[in-house]
Amino acid sequence: MRIAIGGFMHETNTFAPSMATYEMFERADSWPALVEGDGMAEATAGVNISIAGFVEAAPALGFELAPLLWCNAGPSAHVTDDAFERISTRIADLAQQAGTIDAVYLDLHGAMVTESFEDGEGELLARVRAAIGPDIPLIASLDLHANVTEAMVRHADALVGFRTYPHVDMAETGARTAHLLKRILAEGKPAKAMRRTDFLVSINWQCTLVDPAKAVYGELAALESADPSLSLSFLQGFPPADIAECGPSVIAYGRDQAAADNAADALMAAITSRQDQFDGDYRDPEAATATAMQLAAANPGNPIVIADTQDNPGGGGDGDTTGMLRALVAAKADAVLGLMIDADAAAAAHKVGIGGTIELSLGGRSWHEDTPFPIRATVEKLGDGQFTCTGGFYMGSNMQLGEMALIRIADTPTRVVIASKKVQAADQEMFRHLCVEPADERILVLKSSVHFRADFEPIAADVLVARAPGPVIADPADLPYTRLRPGVRLGPKGPVYGGGGPSKP
Repeated sequence: MRIAIGGFMHETNTFAPSMATYEMFERADSWPALVEGDGMAEATAGVNISIAGFVEAAPALGFELAPLLWCNAGPSAHVTDDAFERISTRIADLAQQAGTIDAVYLDLHGAMVTESFEDGEGELLARVRAAIGPDIPLIASLDLHANVTEAMVRHADALVGFRTYPHVDMAETGARTAHLLKRILAEGKPAKAMRRTDFLVSINWQCTLVDPAKAVYGELAALESADPSLSLSFLQGFPPADIAECGPSVIAYGRDQAAADNAADALMAAITSRQDQFDGDYRDPEAATATAMQLAAANPGNPIVIADTQDNPGGGGDGDTTGMLRALVAAKADAVLGLMIDADAAAAAHKVGIGGTIELSLGGRSWHEDTPFPIRATVEKLGDGQFTCTGGFYMGSNMQLGEMALIRIADTPTRVVIASKKVQAADQEMFRHLCVEPADERILVLKSSVHFRADFEPIAADVLVARAPGPVIADPADLPYTRLRPGVRLGPKGPVYGGGGPSKP
């Protein structure tokens, strides 16, 4: 069986400050660069991403692979029309030119919004479907944060979502998708059912390490165990996306329509019965800092971790807001903050060298409510930003973050890890690259929302979630939606969106 494979991945925060250009898909940073044809398997091998898992599973399933194009750009605002048209057109053309194929597999995110299309994946799947015709199976893997649309379900014969957040099962999901495709090729296309919740869930409370999400995915697994013909996914959605079909959903595939419908209803019941639990508390920067210092004094053996969630580059932030840094400096906190993305500051540190002093305005340029933070600091370590990650989320990723520096703010014990290219702080190697051993620190402030938990939670005495000003708005009730479908609650206990204008002034 000959399977065409490819991917086009982007998580779009429509409220973020900067768009995803074609050049962002071309370059390697935390993920491999855009790759076409036979080099795809080598470029993605060993990386914790779905296409790598699919490729690894293929030989045992009797699949001959026909690589198309795969690319990924870090979360940001909309994908530009130029990037979307160039990449989607190329994928569809390559699929049409691939010769005799038995199926197509695509590695997608599920929350892509472009300048012209609210539903980037739905549009892409429609184009690929038009290229290959109605009969060839078309299947895709999705991120747990996918905002699944009716068009995506209609054009694809099956969609398979991650089941962990932090996403430690991305490669595993690719392998599961390959096995489902094998079954489809042997037994025919399955019946499908989709259900959607009437509430949104903040990404901070989607973590599968704890209930309620942990319990829901446990029930999902139990339903599949009871009926091996089922394939179920619970996609929790990506709330900072101002589109009509934003929010959590359930997708079920079964041997017949009754089986798919019954499984979808059962899984949805497991979610709605726990809906009030999909909520939690945030701290402002000053309160988070004060609490962390108190906890650090009481827990001398392990660091206290603060998630600077509203500047998470993994959610569309640019990693340069200064709210948490200002609070740390004001409190003279013994803390390390990372990663602060500021190429100019990194260059200045490299220019003066280790032991030198720099005076500059750090960060604060991407978010309109922020301002650069004037600092004087000593350069303690320098790095080239090239290293391989070892944690559960970024496992195997070869980072290309440009010039990096570790600086200490004058007259404080507060240090900052600076990088030139944006990536969320979700792997300890980002700190070890500059000789900072995370387990030995008192307080770690990470520009991440949940993915950091895969590598940092095992060493943490406690984890706090801070809501410093930034573009990755944590609480959906604080987002100025204009396109969301009326009647959706902006959180399990949140207000109802009425439509017709911004959800908040």
